[in-house]
Amino acid sequence: MEQQTKRAKITFSGIRNALRLYQYAKPYRWQFGLGLIMLLLSSAASLAFPKLLGDLIDTSHKGPMMQHIQQIGLVLIAVLILQSTFSYFRIRIFVSVTEKTLAALRQATYSHLIKLPMKFFAERRVGELNSRISSDISQLQDMFTTTLAEFLRQVLMIIGGIILLALTSGKLTLFMLAILPVICLLAVFFGKFIRRFSKQVQAQVAESNTIVEETLQGIFNVKAFANEYFEIGRYRTKTNEAARTGIKAGVYQGAFVSFIILGLFGAMVAVIWKGALMMSAGELEVGQLFSFILYSGFIGGSISGLAEIYTRIQKAIGASENLLEIHDEPTEDIHLLSAEQKAPGISGDIRFESVSFSYPSRKDIPVLQDVSFHAQPGWQVALVGPSGAGKSTIVSLLLRFYDPANGAIFFDGKTASAYDLSVLRNQMAVVPQDVFLFGGTILENIAYGDPHATEEQIMEAAKKANAWEFIQKFPEGLQTIVGERGVQLSGGQRQRIAIARAVLKDPRILILDEATSALDSESERLVQDALDKLMQGRTSIVIAHRLSTVRRADMILVMDKGMIVEEGTHEELMVKDEGLYKGLSELQFTV
Repeated sequence: MEQQTKRAKITFSGIRNALRLYQYAKPYRWQFGLGLIMLLLSSAASLAFPKLLGDLIDTSHKGPMMQHIQQIGLVLIAVLILQSTFSYFRIRIFVSVTEKTLAALRQATYSHLIKLPMKFFAERRVGELNSRISSDISQLQDMFTTTLAEFLRQVLMIIGGIILLALTSGKLTLFMLAILPVICLLAVFFGKFIRRFSKQVQAQVAESNTIVEETLQGIFNVKAFANEYFEIGRYRTKTNEAARTGIKAGVYQGAFVSFIILGLFGAMVAVIWKGALMMSAGELEVGQLFSFILYSGFIGGSISGLAEIYTRIQKAIGASENLLEIHDEPTEDIHLLSAEQKAPGISGDIRFESVSFSYPSRKDIPVLQDVSFHAQPGWQVALVGPSGAGKSTIVSLLLRFYDPANGAIFFDGKTASAYDLSVLRNQMAVVPQDVFLFGGTILENIAYGDPHATEEQIMEAAKKANAWEFIQKFPEGLQTIVGERGVQLSGGQRQRIAIARAVLKDPRILILDEATSALDSESERLVQDALDKLMQGRTSIVIAHRLSTVRRADMILVMDKGMIVEEGTHEELMVKDEGLYKGLSELQFTV
C-alpha cells in the first residue's frame, strides 16, 4: 500500500506524466480543439457583460438616450444568446471527447493489465487493481470533462478581466492587484496541504474496496467460518479511517475557503471604497465603477474557483500516476494467434536440466533446487510429495509464468525461451483441483478452450468429458447460467466442464492438479474416465495427492524440499525399502 499513499505534487514531471494519458485523446484532437474555441468564445462573451452593463448605466445616467439604451440592450441579449450557445457546444464536445478518450484508456489499461506476468499479480491484490481501473479513471473523467475546461475558463477570465480592468482604470487596477497576490499564495499553500489528505482518502477507499472484493469472492469461507461480523468489522475500520481522513481534510478545506472568502470580500470592499473616492474626485464614471466591481467579482470568483480546481487537478495527477505505474510495468510478449499458429507445434517432449528457482518476492528461499527429468511425448508424469515440495512451481515454470533462476527447460529439444510465449501456452491445457468457472453459461465456459469453436464441437467436447449427460438434464442445456465461480454446479460437474474446456483446446501437454481429490466416488469415476480419455496421446503432468491415481504413470517424480528425491514407475519405487514414495503409499493405503 506504500505506493498508493505517496504524494502527487503538481510539478512539471507530474504534469508531463499526466499529459501522457492525452495520447488516448489524439484521435479526437480536432474535436477537442473545436471545444477549446467554444470555451474561448463563451469566456469572451462573459467578459463582455460587465463592460456593456457599465455602458448601459452611463448612458441612462447622462440623459434620455433611448435609442442608445435599446442598442446596448439588444447587444446584451445577443451576447447572452451567443454565450449560452457556445457553452452548450463546449460542454457537449468536451463530454463526447472525454467519454471516447476514457473508453480507450480503460481498454488500454485492461489490455495492459491482463498481459502482465504472474509475478505482478502475486504482489498485488485484486481489489487494489480493480480500484485503479474504476475510481482512478473516474477521477480522470472529472478532470477531462469539467476540471480542465474550468481551469482554462478561469484563467481566461482572470487574464481577460485584468486587461479590461486596466483599460477601465489603470490606477484602480494597480490598487486591486496589490491585494490579489496574497490570496493566490494562500491558494497554492493550502492546495498542497489538502492534497495529502485527498491522496490518503483514495488509498483507504482502495483498501476498503479490496476487502469487499475478497470477501465476496471468498463468501463460502466467510460464511463457513461464521466470520461475517469479523469482515464487517474490518470493512468498518477501513471506511471509518477514510471518513476520518476525509473529515480532517474537510476541516482544512473549510478553513481554506473561509480565508479565500474573507480575502475576496475584503478586496471587494477596498476596491469599492477606492473607486468611490475616485468617482467623487471626477476620475471615474458611475458605469465604469460598476463595470470595475463586476470584473473584480469575476476575477475574485475565478481565483477562488482555481483553488478548488487546483485540488482536483492534484487528485487527477495522483490517479494518473497510479495508472501509469501499471502502464509502465513490462508486459509478457503475447499476441493474438492465427489459425496456423494454433496448430500443434510441439510433440510434447519435456526436459528439465538442473532447474533452480525462487519466487521474486522471496528470493532468499529456494523453491526448486537442481531439478532434472525427461518426459517423452505421450508419457504420463506424476509429481508426488508433501505440500510445499515444489510440485505446483514446476507447473508454473512449464507455463512460463516464471523463468528459472538457473538451469533450463526444453520442449522438443529447444529451450522454452526459443518459443513464442503465446504459441507455447496454446499447446497446453490445465485442469486444476479448484476449478474456476466464469459466471456465464456452460457453453461460454467450455468455449473458453477455443472461443471460435462451433456449438457442435462444444457438444462433442462435453460428451468426451462425460458432461453431456448432466448438461442435457438442465432446462436451458448449454445456455444454463453457472453462477459466480460455478456455484450452481456440483464439484464433479465443474470438473467435467473444465475437462471439456481442455478437450476443446486439444493440447499437446496436459496439466492436471489432482482433479478428483475432492469428489465423491461416483463423480470421481466419471471424472477419472474423462481424464483417461483426455490423456491419451498427450504428455500429461499430474500433480498427485492420492497415489492411487498415478499407479499407471510412465514416470513418478517424488519431490521433497524442492528436490527430486526419487524417480521411477510405481513398481520400481515400491521395491525401495526406505523410499519416501513407499512410505507415503503405505500410509495412504493403510488408513
